[in-house]
Amino acid sequence: MNSLTVELGDRSYPIFVGAGVLQQCDLTRYIKAKQVMIVTNETIAPLYLEQLTKLLVDYDVQQVVLPDGEQFKTLDYVNNIFDQLLKTRQNRTTTMIALGGGVVGDMTGFAAACYQRGVNFIQIPTTILAQVDSSVGGKTGVNHPLGKNMIGAFYQPQLVIADINYFVTLPQRQVAAGIAEIIKYGLIYDADFFVWLEQNIHKLVAKDPEALCYAIMRSCEIKAEVVSKDETEQGIRAWLNLGHTFGHAIETHQGYGNWLHGEAVAAGTVMALDLSCRLGWIGQDLLDRTKTLFELAELPIAPPREMSVDAFIDLMSVDKKVLDGKIRLVLIEKLGRAVVTDQFALHLLKETLSMGSSAVVK
Repeated sequence: MNSLTVELGDRSYPIFVGAGVLQQCDLTRYIKAKQVMIVTNETIAPLYLEQLTKLLVDYDVQQVVLPDGEQFKTLDYVNNIFDQLLKTRQNRTTTMIALGGGVVGDMTGFAAACYQRGVNFIQIPTTILAQVDSSVGGKTGVNHPLGKNMIGAFYQPQLVIADINYFVTLPQRQVAAGIAEIIKYGLIYDADFFVWLEQNIHKLVAKDPEALCYAIMRSCEIKAEVVSKDETEQGIRAWLNLGHTFGHAIETHQGYGNWLHGEAVAAGTVMALDLSCRLGWIGQDLLDRTKTLFELAELPIAPPREMSVDAFIDLMSVDKKVLDGKIRLVLIEKLGRAVVTDQFALHLLKETLSMGSSAVVK
């Protein structure tokens, strides 16, 4: 079992990473009182809900089982969580546990932030993407038809358990989606990690336990360090959004769930590097290396063919990084270092936006 801490003063919390860590760590240390509400989805519940409840035999355990999919990450479905919290008379000492991927984690965290103005919650992410990204750092929320993740709150968990045993049942498309976020960390923060990924991408795709443990641990270390420096995304934390402004536009345009988040981020990351290359900040070599990594992971490297430049600009204008009406993007200055900027010519952005799709989403 590997562990690290997200350092946030009296709100610091541990992340445990490894095979079988759910059984190895003392989950009950992080539960406030007798009431527990598990939130999961229809895919995960038959696989892992019973395993978790057996660890909580001394508690009053209730559950909410949501539909599975990004299209259900809405206020309406968060209200299902509130309904169950109220029907079962959960009080301010209840602990909410998110058992599932990023959608479950984001919705549970948002509900925990809002219910009685804030209750205890724990993240048990079951996908690679959720383990390396959405479960760490306290970003919670839901989507709106006009923009992804535009309604939410910063609200930190008490604990994150990243158990790689969940990946036995993880579909290959979800594996690839998680790898997209792992590649991001090398690009924005750790050049040596990017090189390691180039050397080990086949092992990650094959779900090699040792390679996955290292990649997840290193990704969590980077995110923990960034969040500790900039919890509410006033500066360096925005680097974690490399490819996301493009990617969120793709997800919104295509309909939530049709492109997985990691697939949209992969295409968006290539677009961010393409613009960085057009600006002369990086060379064609790094762009090509990144495309190769994504292709080896079976991820798209370009946006949907039918998505116009105007559609992109319209959707990218509804983004949390927009400031004074200007689109700001996370771009790459060099391998291992990102920048948030609005200093790019519109014609260069439009050239990037008109790349056209050369990849097929399964």
